[in-house]
Amino acid sequence: MDHWTAIEAQPASTLKALFDADPDRVAQWSFDQSGIYFDFSKTHMNSALLDGFQKLSAAKGLADQIEALTNGVAINISEGRAAEHTAERGIGADTSVENARLLKSRMKALVQAIDAGALGEIEHIIHLGIGGSALGPELLLEALKIGDEKYETAVISNIDGCALEPVLERFDAHKTLLVIASKSFTTAETFLNARSVTDWMTEQGVTDPFGKIVALTAMPDKAVEWGVDESRVLPFSETVGGRYSLWSCIGFSVALTLGVDVFDDLLAGGAEMDQHFKEASFDQNIPVIAAFCDQYYSQIRNCETRAVFAYDERLGLLPDYLQQLEMESNGKSVLADGKPLDRHSSPIVWGGVGTDAQHAVFQLLHQGTHLVPVEFLAVIEPGHSLAAEHHHGLLLNCFAQGAALMTGKESDDANRNYPGDRPSVTLLLDDLDGRTLGALIAFYEHRTFANAVLLGINPYDQFGVELGKEMANALLAGDSNQMDLSTETLKNRAFPA
Repeated sequence: MDHWTAIEAQPASTLKALFDADPDRVAQWSFDQSGIYFDFSKTHMNSALLDGFQKLSAAKGLADQIEALTNGVAINISEGRAAEHTAERGIGADTSVENARLLKSRMKALVQAIDAGALGEIEHIIHLGIGGSALGPELLLEALKIGDEKYETAVISNIDGCALEPVLERFDAHKTLLVIASKSFTTAETFLNARSVTDWMTEQGVTDPFGKIVALTAMPDKAVEWGVDESRVLPFSETVGGRYSLWSCIGFSVALTLGVDVFDDLLAGGAEMDQHFKEASFDQNIPVIAAFCDQYYSQIRNCETRAVFAYDERLGLLPDYLQQLEMESNGKSVLADGKPLDRHSSPIVWGGVGTDAQHAVFQLLHQGTHLVPVEFLAVIEPGHSLAAEHHHGLLLNCFAQGAALMTGKESDDANRNYPGDRPSVTLLLDDLDGRTLGALIAFYEHRTFANAVLLGINPYDQFGVELGKEMANALLAGDSNQMDLSTETLKNRAFPA
């Protein structure tokens, strides 16, 4: 009997039965780390499943893979390089950690220079990127802003001019700093937006638009060739993946807008979670236990999605961020050795903000035919100064939804019957600050990695995004010979000859 078969053979228990059988269940399945309380008690995990997943982890070499990840070994085998985002937080190969420290010192020096007026009067920042070059910085800016920042910052990723134009109409070109974030410094969408911003600056009378550009890239030579002065090019290592890059100089706009101290706190929180992931036994290792739950619901209960609901407006972008992190990392159909993956890969991650989501999608979660594991996030300290009843009601709604999903409610009226036994995990942050948010994001990164190891895939390449880009470039170049009739018809309808 292999390890997956042994896990599948475990008898299913209801959540009610698990709680009835173990008065210490909450204590056993809840953990405190870096200002976050993780409650896994409302999942179907039990001691037998935990034992089965630990044996699977041993067979998959998870402990060795964690060591390899955090020591800078080239675990991204398809691209022949390491995945060194933890080095950005101080945990990794000594040379990589030191290189990251030096590059951050360079970034902080530029922040100080801009604050001191080295580039003239700056009031506005336009941060251009896409994927991790935009999602990470925008999440941090939205989550950690307090409302009296020195600069007004807009993060633009979409090629749609409807995203950029309102910003250009609102900002003063003479007081705007353009930040271009692109690992390869070739990203088509980012550079179309960049040309539009520099054209706008020129039209508004800025005599040297390139004098107010900062480039964030793993290819500094390309940035200099494009026209950015070397003193305003902030490099980061090619071994840091785009969706893991917010810890590098990709976080420059965050450090500039929110302050270097906030950025340092973010790194410190991430490092705390790194240390926990590296050292904790698997029965106490929070990212690993989360991955065990993910695999149980995906593989054993055939759940195709996982829903994430932030009961805090400041974390509204977290589901979007996790979609890229998890689905781009683990949305694979091939194993690391090139063989086909014969079980489910990443679940589809989706979500929203409570309490809005309660009046939109929770009908399906409570009474629909799909079983959807739910993740709740909430913060004990409110992010506002309004009456306490706002935050009190918000948190109690969050807790009540988890309780209702689990317990349900029987009724003779089928329309009002709630089956219950629907799992959820709750992450309760003491406060939403740089340290807790850093730990939270690092938790999700390591959970994603643990899932990849259990599946046997490489989470650090993303070839699946390339084909659509290639075909879009062909259409842009006027080559539609290889397109299907439907696509050709759509193109001709949108752009008639």
